[in-house]
Amino acid sequence: MQTFTPDPDFAITDENGLRGLFPPTHDLALKKCQTTLSHHAQEFIQRSPFLCIGTQNANGKADVSPRGDPAGFVRILDDRTLAIPDRPGNNRLDTLSNLLSNPNVGLLFIVPGFDDTLRVNGRAALTTEPELLNSMTVNDRAPKLAIIVHIEEIFFHCAKAFRRSHLWSADHLQDRKAMPSLVEIILDETTGAPQDAAEKRKLDDDLEEEYRRTLY
Repeated sequence: MQTFTPDPDFAITDENGLRGLFPPTHDLALKKCQTTLSHHAQEFIQRSPFLCIGTQNANGKADVSPRGDPAGFVRILDDRTLAIPDRPGNNRLDTLSNLLSNPNVGLLFIVPGFDDTLRVNGRAALTTEPELLNSMTVNDRAPKLAIIVHIEEIFFHCAKAFRRSHLWSADHLQDRKAMPSLVEIILDETTGAPQDAAEKRKLDDDLEEEYRRTLY
């Protein structure tokens, strides 16, 4: 595939050039930003089983990671502080190591069936406080640590993106079998995927077993 190079004559290089492409921001879009959790924001977080967390390392390299658990898994500690349990993953620790060098964090809370979302921006820290971790126990397993987020900005985001994507529409669900399994994709991109169907099935079965053993 040929490398794409943008035409510099059409590059947007400053904020004046950017904002000149769009009408002025609606006054309500500016006023909706809050610094503390309203009762509406608290209810949304308590309903949410899923969020995306955006971080950067000290050099500004960005990363976004999903977090999911039973609805309400994010603890509301006070009207400006949240706690996110860290469940077992692939141990790359991208999010956690980023937060050690750059505490700035962005969260996007999602509720199944809701087209609007909740955005939280703030600063994060990591803790192993036993009482807090024990309160986040699922299936008799407490997380090894939690991410504490001190809120600096919070606001609800409109439904346009979800409505454009038809994310919750059953008519737009895609068949996962239309692409190779996760194991096959990773092997194909690294050491080479097996061609034997029985071996592929075994790898998929092994992954499902690992999910079962290490989900918490």
